[in-house]
Amino acid sequence: MAVTIKDVAKVAGVSISTVSRSLNDSPLVSLKTKEKVKRVAEELKFEINASARTMITKRTDTIGIIYPEEIKDFNVGFYHLSLLNNLRDVLEKEDLDSIVTFNENKYTKKSNIYKLISKQKVDALLIINEKITQEEWDYIKDKDFPCVFLHYIPKLDILDEVDVIATDNFYGGKLATEYLVTLGHKKILCVSKDSDESEYNKLIEGYKFVVKEHGLDLGEESIVKIKFSPDEIKQFISENIDLIKSKTAIFVQNDLAATNFTNELKFYGIRVPEDISIIGYDDVDGLEYFNPGLTTIHQPKEIIAKMSCERLVEILKDEKVTKKINKMVKPRLVVRSSCIRV
Repeated sequence: MAVTIKDVAKVAGVSISTVSRSLNDSPLVSLKTKEKVKRVAEELKFEINASARTMITKRTDTIGIIYPEEIKDFNVGFYHLSLLNNLRDVLEKEDLDSIVTFNENKYTKKSNIYKLISKQKVDALLIINEKITQEEWDYIKDKDFPCVFLHYIPKLDILDEVDVIATDNFYGGKLATEYLVTLGHKKILCVSKDSDESEYNKLIEGYKFVVKEHGLDLGEESIVKIKFSPDEIKQFISENIDLIKSKTAIFVQNDLAATNFTNELKFYGIRVPEDISIIGYDDVDGLEYFNPGLTTIHQPKEIIAKMSCERLVEILKDEKVTKKINKMVKPRLVVRSSCIRV
């Protein structure tokens, strides 16, 4: 038979309400009594029922993680899986659970954010989605519900109202392009994703900045936007092989797409890096095992996950935290063997 709160109260020689307060660190109970009750509860292997805990503390010890629909794209999802593993690691160290979902139910089209908050399923939100609607944000704000935006910067004009921790993708675009230029490359093709995601626009801006800074006249054809599926990459290379051959380097703004480029170019007798250098973006797990090893830009997902979770815990522990932080974390260059000097 399961141990009940009454059993703990009886053995500890206190009331049921004192047990509840002690297990939830109420300041109304002395430290000595708390320690005694917790010791008895541990000896009896008592675990408070999750629903009962929520009623007593108004806490679920669960964090909602809101992902974008784009992670259904394998190239994007691979990175986000790694980010989720980092988030889980930090949250579990804080003894917090998580519910991972999207901001919209694909069948009812209703907001999952409303559902998570109104039904008190979570204590706070980690929002990895730049497309939160104004209505959703107004609801979060009206409820004064703790949240942190990470990885993506929200498209809404709310930066002074939210905590945001993301990658400085403008710097990442500069870093990748600058590295190619230092290797002597002056004919660089920039391959971005055909998407309205702001991170790719920032990467392109970084690329353009370096091109302009070094006085490289590459023309409009030096920037192309395509879907990052294997079929789309294959078609692009087939239709633009002369353009590719006129370049000495390619900046592909996604690692898996970059490896697909490398493999597909082999069918045209174009070797990486002997004939053309390729640099990627993200630094997803396992790249060191590709041949050649992909030189890339490491998105600081470990740092972003740690900072975001720590910020959320800070807010949960101190409801008076009002000053918002907007932190852009700089990525770093990871040199492998897919780029050479010309």
